[in-house]
Amino acid sequence: MRPSLPTLTRLCQRLALACLAPLMVACSPVTLINRLTPTDTYTFSGDIAYGPAPREALDIYRPNAATLRKPQPGGAPVVVFFYGGSWTSGNRAMYRFVGEALAARGIVTVIADYRLYPEVRYPDFLRDNARAVAWTAQHIAQWGGNPHQIYLMGHSAGAYNAAMLALDPRWLHAVGLRRADLAGWIGLAGPYDFLPITDREVQPVFHFPDYPASCMPIDYVHDARVPRTFLGAARVDSLVNPQRNTVQLAQALKADGAQVTLDLYPGVNHETLIGSFATPLRWMSPVLDDVVDFVHDAPQPSTAALAATQATP
Repeated sequence: MRPSLPTLTRLCQRLALACLAPLMVACSPVTLINRLTPTDTYTFSGDIAYGPAPREALDIYRPNAATLRKPQPGGAPVVVFFYGGSWTSGNRAMYRFVGEALAARGIVTVIADYRLYPEVRYPDFLRDNARAVAWTAQHIAQWGGNPHQIYLMGHSAGAYNAAMLALDPRWLHAVGLRRADLAGWIGLAGPYDFLPITDREVQPVFHFPDYPASCMPIDYVHDARVPRTFLGAARVDSLVNPQRNTVQLAQALKADGAQVTLDLYPGVNHETLIGSFATPLRWMSPVLDDVVDFVHDAPQPSTAALAATQATP
C-alpha cells in the first residue's frame, strides 16, 4: 500500500530532525537555526543606537531587490520586532532568522534590544520600545522602508510590549507618536492578562506584590482606535495560556469594534511558534505566511483618511 501524503510528510520531518540532531548537540538550537538561515535575501545594518544605553540598539534587515513583491509608493512595509525572554533575557542577534524570514518577503525588519531586569523594571522597557519605534519612524526611509506602514510585532514577553504600545497611548505619545501612526500590530503567544503573577522570575519585573495600576494589555481594549491587529498562538501552550490571553484579548477587541485576525496553530508550542519562522522549521506552522499576508494585505488609506488621523491620539 502506498503511504498517504500526511504519512510521507511526517516521515520527511522525522528524517530532517534526525539529520539535524548531531548538529544540535554541538550548538544551541537558536545558533543552529541561524547557521541554516540564508544570507543572500537581505542587506544587514547592525548595532544602530536608538538611545544612550548600551542595550538601546537595533539591527535592520532590508530586502534585496529580488525579494520585493513589487515597487510600493513610499517604500516597503516595516516590522519592528520585540523578542521575548520574561523581560530578563534575550538579544537581537538571536533572532536573525526572524529578520531574514520577513525581509525575504519584502518587509524591512527592525529587531531592537531593550533594557531588561534587573537593570530596569516595568515600565522602563516599554519606554525603550517606544524610543525604538520613534527612531524607526524618523529614519527607516533611508533603508527603503515606508514610515507610514510600520507594524509592531512581538513574541511572548515581546508581544506584551507590542500590545502595550499599540493599546495604551501613553508610550507612543511620550515620543511624539500616536497609535494612528501604526499600520497595525502582531502578537504571537503573548501574555496579555496574567495577574496575579505566579512566575517568580517575572514577579519582580512588575513590582510584586504591588502591581502598578493598569499594567495589562487587557485593560486597554475598550477603545475603537486600536490599530489593526493580528493575534496568533499555539493551540496548546503550557507557558502562556492561549485562551486566557490571546483568545480573550481578540474577543474583547472585536467586541469594541477593532479589526482583529485570530489564528491558533496546532502542532507547535510556545517556542516553536516563533521557531517556525526559520527556514528548517517552516513545515511546523503557516504562521510566517499568515503574518506576511497580514502585512502586505493592509488597506491603503486615502489622502483624506490620512489627514483625519492627524487629530487621533
